[in-house]
Amino acid sequence: MGQPLLSKPLVLRLTCLVVMMLICGSALPSLYGLLTGHDNNGMPGQDASRQVEVQFTAGNAAGMTWAFYPQSRQMQVHPGAVNEMIFIAQNPTDRPMKAQAIPGISPGKAATWFHKTECFCFTQQTLQPGERIEMPVRFIVDRDMPDDVKRLTLAYTLFDVTTH
Repeated sequence: MGQPLLSKPLVLRLTCLVVMMLICGSALPSLYGLLTGHDNNGMPGQDASRQVEVQFTAGNAAGMTWAFYPQSRQMQVHPGAVNEMIFIAQNPTDRPMKAQAIPGISPGKAATWFHKTECFCFTQQTLQPGERIEMPVRFIVDRDMPDDVKRLTLAYTLFDVTTH
């Protein structure tokens, strides 16, 4: 019979490697939190001591016939908290249409501290005739946004990108 496939030194090295991988893996969430300012759940810590007013607007580019509007015109948010606003779109035509929403943030200096984590603007939206959808945008106003920014506006313009 030849030598065994796994020698004792190899088994010992592999066992040490597995143990080190487990230790490093369990330390990653804490290291992530330390480096990013997020807690162990991966959620940003919110600054409950201050509020920022976020206003929402929606408009159509020339030639776009959809109804398009936010569920609410404004909301108060704490920097660092995850927030959600729903935008509604409806295709009133008798044909399928495809749209793309283009966002804008004002004042311009606030754009650096406004982070969309999920947005209907990331992809084109196709609606069938008469179809109505609710489209979420999830966002975080960064805790590091300057204190002098008390209000910001998230505005969308909806474009018809249907190819005929």
